[in-house]
Amino acid sequence: MIDAFSLGDQVVMKKPHACGGNLWEIVRVGADVKIKCLNCGRVVMLDRLAFLKRAKKLAPAGKDTE
Repeated sequence: MIDAFSLGDQVVMKKPHACGGNLWEIVRVGADVKIKCLNCGRVVMLDRLAFLKRAKKLAPAGKDTE
């Protein structure tokens, strides 16, 4: 589980997306968190609690993690 995150961070999710990628970029932060798949471009909005449960770790800056 991750503690702190901000706009523009890249996060690795526990389960891969249907396109096969599990690296996402945080597009919006608030009561809900909007993330964008960096593989296919799909945008998904999750409530903060669901996002925190499904997020595995923050990806290192400037590095693609698969």
